[in-house]
Amino acid sequence: MIKPAARSVSIIGCGFVADLYMRSLTAHADVAVTQVYDHDPERLRAFCDHWGLNRANSLPRFLKNLPRGSLVLNLTNPDAHYEITRACLEAGLHVYSEKPLAMDMAQALELHDLAAQNDVQLASAPCSALGEAAQTLSYAIRNDIAGTPRLIYAELDDGFIPQAPYADWKSDSGAPWPARDEFTVGCTAEHAGYYLTWLIATFGAVRRVVAASAEVVADKEASGTPDFSTATLFFESGMVARLTCSIVASHDHRLRVFGDKGVLQVKQAWDNDAAVTFHRRFTLRRRLMEMPFGKRVRLGHDTHPKVERWGAAAMNFALGPVEMLDALEEGRPCRLSSDFALHLNEVTLAIQTAGDAGCAQDMTTRCEAMEPMPWAQ
Repeated sequence: MIKPAARSVSIIGCGFVADLYMRSLTAHADVAVTQVYDHDPERLRAFCDHWGLNRANSLPRFLKNLPRGSLVLNLTNPDAHYEITRACLEAGLHVYSEKPLAMDMAQALELHDLAAQNDVQLASAPCSALGEAAQTLSYAIRNDIAGTPRLIYAELDDGFIPQAPYADWKSDSGAPWPARDEFTVGCTAEHAGYYLTWLIATFGAVRRVVAASAEVVADKEASGTPDFSTATLFFESGMVARLTCSIVASHDHRLRVFGDKGVLQVKQAWDNDAAVTFHRRFTLRRRLMEMPFGKRVRLGHDTHPKVERWGAAAMNFALGPVEMLDALEEGRPCRLSSDFALHLNEVTLAIQTAGDAGCAQDMTTRCEAMEPMPWAQ
């Protein structure tokens, strides 16, 4: 049995996203990677050789090597999330899973209950809600910088990805961008969480989802899954938000909070250091206008380690696992709790599966708003 370092993680899945996690983990010198497993021996070898990591030659060996209470990062393909997470939870291991928690809500509920039964923690990505941009936006809302928030528009449009040169996209260790998985899973399940986590963290649980989704480009490498969705989210707190996701519309990652005094705006969901700006309203010649150049909102404190931009993102993917390690040391639930992960999964799937008939669906799960990070209070 491997004796992990005091602050360590182990990884299952060595595909494209695993390299993004390793890039981020290198920014946290106090966290070690104990071992790695992937069902593809060549992919496993290439990843471990590139990063200088120990590899396990089978999933049973991987699980046997770890004592109860270790933290595992499940970075496998979405279709494998449920099976791998379940095996880890049954072994008494804490799990941080890539999104979504599960592709089926019944499976997500099973994982949530299994974690509770085995007294282990379960969380899922994305963790950008723990990043500086998201925490700054939440700080601005809590401190009434834009006045009472009335409505939110969130956009997660990534451009016309089916025409992008994605065959040339390779990770640090040589893994190709998983185009077939991305198109099969769909942009809503893959990307809605980036802003859903921000909104749920700030405003709490979603009460009702009114949504529609469609596949508007069928001649992709994989088809049959919506590549566009739009949803209106009604929160228990009274907030109302509109969220769009697509891999067709021009790139637009803005989030705007419309308040009584003006507008809070973030332009980049995938940049932890993205500016949060406040655009005050004013009248000019009987016209109501917003300042075109906003005033940047700053926390005024050191926040968290940043990582260099790679591809479309400048995100520290390790923020979630590291906060989970902090929670385990401090004997508390992590901020991205199992309740949070389950609720995120339900909202995401409601939007994804709405179809052209649309849906008006009340949520059956709930979670509390997230406690701010210590440096953002």
